[in-house]
Amino acid sequence: MPDPAGLAAFALIALGMVLTPGPNMVYLVSRSICQGAAAGLVSLGGVALGFVFYMLSAALGITALLMAVPYAYDALRLAGALYLGWLAWQALRPGGRSAFEVRALPRDSLRRLFTMGLLTNLLNPKVAVLYLSLLPQFIDPARGGVFLQSLVLGGVQIAISVSVNALVAVSAGSIATLLAARPRWLLVQRWLMGTVLAGLALRMATQARP
Repeated sequence: MPDPAGLAAFALIALGMVLTPGPNMVYLVSRSICQGAAAGLVSLGGVALGFVFYMLSAALGITALLMAVPYAYDALRLAGALYLGWLAWQALRPGGRSAFEVRALPRDSLRRLFTMGLLTNLLNPKVAVLYLSLLPQFIDPARGGVFLQSLVLGGVQIAISVSVNALVAVSAGSIATLLAARPRWLLVQRWLMGTVLAGLALRMATQARP
C-alpha cells in the first residue's frame, strides 16, 4: 500500500487538477443543462470508465508503449484537438448558444450519453500523460506490489474526479438559471468558452510529444 502521507499528497494534487476546467467538465455541464442532471451523471459514468481504462493501462505498462510510439500518440492527440475544435465551433458559430443556456434539444439515449462521456475522456492524451508521469512518483516498491499501489492511487484519483464532477453536473442547472436572467452574461460566457476551447485545441495540436 502507498505511504499514507504520499497518498494524502497525491489526493490533494488530484483535487487541484479536477478543479481546473477542461473538456470533461465542459461536456458534463452542457449535457446537464440540455437534458438534466441525470444525463450529466450518465455522461460522467463514461468519463469515469475512461479514467479506469487509462489507470489499468498505466498499471500494466500499455500506456508506456503508447507514449513510446510517436504516430500512436500523435493520432490520439490530433483526434482530441479536432474534437475540441468542434466544440469551440459549436460555441462560436453564428447562432451558437452558451452551454449554460437552457433550451430544448433532442434527448440523447443513455447509451449515447455514456459513449460521448467516454470518448471525451479517451480523446485527451493528457490523461495518459497524467497517469504515466504522476503515479510513479508516489509508488514505493518497498511498500508492496507496484500494480496494487497503482490501482490504489488511480482509485483515489477517480473517486475525487467523479465526486467533484458529480457536484458540477448537479449544480449546472442553478448556474443556468442565474445566467438566464442576464442575457449579456450568456453571450460573454459563450465566447469565453469557445475561445478557451479553441486555445486548448490549438495547444493540443501543436504540443510536442512528451
